[in-house]
Amino acid sequence: MTRTVSQLFDLKGKTALVTGGSRGLGLQMAHALGEAGARIMLTSRKAGDLEEATAELQAAGIDARWIAADCAKEEEIRRLAEETLTRMGDVDILVNNAGAAWGAPAEDHPVEAWDKLMNLNVRGYFILSQHIAKRSMIPKKSGRIVNIASIAGLGGNPPEMTMLAYNTSKGAVISFTEALGCEWGKYNITVNAICPGFFPSKMTQSTLDRLGEDKLAAHAPLKRLGDDEDLKGITLLFASDAGKHITGQWLAVDGGVSVITGG
Repeated sequence: MTRTVSQLFDLKGKTALVTGGSRGLGLQMAHALGEAGARIMLTSRKAGDLEEATAELQAAGIDARWIAADCAKEEEIRRLAEETLTRMGDVDILVNNAGAAWGAPAEDHPVEAWDKLMNLNVRGYFILSQHIAKRSMIPKKSGRIVNIASIAGLGGNPPEMTMLAYNTSKGAVISFTEALGCEWGKYNITVNAICPGFFPSKMTQSTLDRLGEDKLAAHAPLKRLGDDEDLKGITLLFASDAGKHITGQWLAVDGGVSVITGG
């Protein structure tokens, strides 16, 4: 029998693991999933931030808990996956959001900074996706993986934005999403990516301070930056049965910036 829209978006009985979930976009997405009924496991590096974020979710009536882990380190990722599966059971939804940025001219970009971004922004997504899929999603032939890329992964930047490693890593996330979606479709696992534009956050604050929030907002066709609600809808679509026939795709949530010719 055909389900209603509310039934398709309902996540009751589902478990979601959200990396980088203690603040900013990760916490916004955790709210969206929890508000739709999912149980939430948050992770980031700092226990204090996780305690505060979990308390915020719980105050909103969401079943939430946390594990501190560094998603740039393989041993930490594997510990996170194992502890999540032990404490929560099968993981139905994985949101790969933990990430870092680094600004430096390409000719002077530190190699160690390049490696840091690739380890967290790309390698970490792969290791956690692989582990959760092998232990949970593939055996039950069901899963939703949502990768956070960026409009920075769609092309180059204005010359004043020197973010070579970040752009490269996010381009890799888009390619990773497309390839993994193709490969794991046979297991009924969907893999999709969200490409945010500028959202005020701790990661983007230095760029916003340097270039000007008003200037960046004026460049968008919608004349605004992202807010605390703008990722909720697409996160829920990719994580629920409403999006069960969508895989290997990416969607920009950027106020239209990415569709401007030469933008």
